[in-house]
Amino acid sequence: MNLRDLKYFISVAKHQHFGKAAEESYVSQPALSMQLKKLEEELGIQLFERTNKTVRITPVGEEILACAKSIVALTDDIHSIAKSYQDPLAGEIRIGAFPTLAPYFLPHIVPVLSKEFPKLKLLLVEDKTDNLIEQLKEGKIDAAFLALPVYDEMFDHELILEDEFLLATSPYHHYAQKEFIEMEDLQDDCLLLLSEGHCLRDQALDICGTTGACENQNFRATSLETLRQMVSANVGITLIPQMAMKHNDGLVYIPFKTRKPKREIALFWRKKSSRIKAIDEILNSIHKVFKK
Repeated sequence: MNLRDLKYFISVAKHQHFGKAAEESYVSQPALSMQLKKLEEELGIQLFERTNKTVRITPVGEEILACAKSIVALTDDIHSIAKSYQDPLAGEIRIGAFPTLAPYFLPHIVPVLSKEFPKLKLLLVEDKTDNLIEQLKEGKIDAAFLALPVYDEMFDHELILEDEFLLATSPYHHYAQKEFIEMEDLQDDCLLLLSEGHCLRDQALDICGTTGACENQNFRATSLETLRQMVSANVGITLIPQMAMKHNDGLVYIPFKTRKPKREIALFWRKKSSRIKAIDEILNSIHKVFKK
């Protein structure tokens, strides 16, 4: 058994397809299949159920997969530790952010980080929250900007900012003339929301539960920009984070007056990460940006 074989195994489990795994691994399909067959013989168990059309991981394969992912992640950490001790602020650092934050938040910090840490190569990953958490656990990324709360003893985190929600309407909606709005005003409204898997949807549903509002079941958007277009067409109203507000999109953004719903954005990293020194310096720089 070697590290290469474990990476082959992980790739096949991910794609459930030998051809796609071979392509991702830059190896021929027969060579990959042969190595996995040898791995099964060495372990004395069957990792995959194979048919002409499908590849399905076995229950014992699932257990071994978790171990394999940890081994690969730890190996990556060994290389990162060596590089970080040579120069903590050099080399590659992989940072994730979710889609309803990344386009509005990262442009504020990336130029600053690039200027302050010229030897640090920032690799930015945009993905949904659940996927980022999984990638952080597996060591595929070093840190991630996530919305609180996230409960996992594997991580440390530090609060970066609080981002208030605004009510977004078209200029033709009856709320459009309001200077402020109260959460109670929404108790009879149905809001346009994002589709499943977006943390902004979960946050909006929490607010709906507090106000008595409901979700518009006739439409679910796949992106914040689609939500804007539907609001602009006066299909309904929605909640938009203040950071994502645009001044030229033709929408009316109304702040909440007393009880102000918000999302809290924090940077998360593994407690045993090899990049903690770099993360600390990045945090210091980010805090300076948002204190201005």
